[in-house]
Formats: sequence, C-alpha cells, structure tokens
Amino acid sequence: MNSLKILKKSVIDSQLYVSLMGTLFAVFFMEEQNTFRYPTVLLIFITYFSGYLYTKYQHTQHFFKILILNVVAGVICAFLIIHNHNGIRLIKWFIIVVLGLLYNSFFLDVYIRKIPLLKVFYVGLVWALVNCWLTLPEFNFPIFLISFFFITALVLPFDIRDMKSDTVKTFPKLIGVQNTKYIAYALIFVSNILSILYLGLNYSISFFISSIITNILIYFSENERNDAYFSFGVETCSALPFLFLLIIKYF
Repeated sequence: MNSLKILKKSVIDSQLYVSLMGTLFAVFFMEEQNTFRYPTVLLIFITYFSGYLYTKYQHTQHFFKILILNVVAGVICAFLIIHNHNGIRLIKWFIIVVLGLLYNSFFLDVYIRKIPLLKVFYVGLVWALVNCWLTLPEFNFPIFLISFFFITALVLPFDIRDMKSDTVKTFPKLIGVQNTKYIAYALIFVSNILSILYLGLNYSISFFISSIITNILIYFSENERNDAYFSFGVETCSALPFLFLLIIKYF
C-alpha cells in the first residue's frame, strides 16, 4: 500500500505521468507521418510537464518555484526549437503555450475552465494542435480531428470523477453520467472511422485496439471510483496507440 502511495505521489501527482502519456500520443502521429525527432519529443514533454505543473500549483505556496521552473522550461524549449527547427515552429509553440495559459490562469477574470461545457473540447483542441500542427510542417486536418475527438472523449470520464466537486456545469451534471458516456463512445467511434480512412494500416489497427480498451474504461467510469482509476487507468489510454504500434511492428 505504501509503495502505491509513493508511486501515485511521485509519478501521477507530480504530473510526470500525464505529460508522458501526452507525449507518447504525439509520438504515435509523428511515427505515422515520419517526422519523429528526439528534440521534438523532448520539446513536447517539457511543454506538457511545465503546463500541467502550472495548472496544478498556481494556487499554492509553491507557485513561485513553479513559475521559475516554467521560465527555465520555456528557455529550454525555445533553444530546442531554434537549434533544431525554425522560427515558424517557435511561433506555433508559443501560440499553443498561450492557449494553455488561457485554459486556467488565476490572473484572468474568466478563463476557459470556468466556462460551462467548454473544458473538454478545449483540452482536445490543445492536444490536437500539438499532434497535427506543432510536429508537422503543415496543418494536418485528419490528424487534428482524430486527436480532437479521442482526447475530448478521454476528458469526459474526468468530469464524471469530479461531478460532485466541480463548480461549473459539466456534461455529467447536465445530462447525467450515462448520457456522457454515450457522447464519449460516439467521439471515439468517429475518431476510429477517421483513423481507418487516413492512417496507415498498422496505425489504424493500433488505434482501433486502443479504442476498445478506452471504451471499456469509460464504461466502468463512475464517480465513486478512486482517483487512481482515472489518473492512471484512463490517462494511459492516450499512450495505448503508440504502445500497440510497437507490439504490431516489433513482435
């Protein structure tokens, strides 16, 4: 039990895990588009990690330390982009960072997380932009839609988890848990159809298998389940396409 608590605190609560999952989701599409580069992977991980740390700790006594860490992370990211890419990539990265700040920043009177029902789509938007725009020379609309629908579906179980503590209207509070799950199933179905139409065979198969597991986890999502079910189980779904791709390609 103690080891599980240590694992949760050091890996999940530290935002390392969600950052890694988001990075592996991006790597899946980078592999499909043949744009994989280690500096880009590091850039994405640092961006996710610093962003999630900022969101979690901005209302705590640790915020000043996190702010300094974010500044250092921003310098590192800018160096990675300038050294390995170009000015256009730097502008793309900056826009995505600003979108992240608009999601949840205490210095704004109204930020995205306070707007009813918008949060799930906004998270899907930011993650999709990383996959279809930041890592590619040109905006890839099919990858945008595949990512957007899949990540939006993954955010809905977290609204189910938080439905008793959320202070804004969310889908589970508005239409109920079961109807929220139906929306998630529909979003995943659409992302699967798009993956079949636009991704290579191995990639669409990996995405399809991942979607089956994701639907199962959504099906069993309930407000009464412990946080680890969502923070570890549901969060892992974004990395499944890449993990299944490895299995298909190398085993």
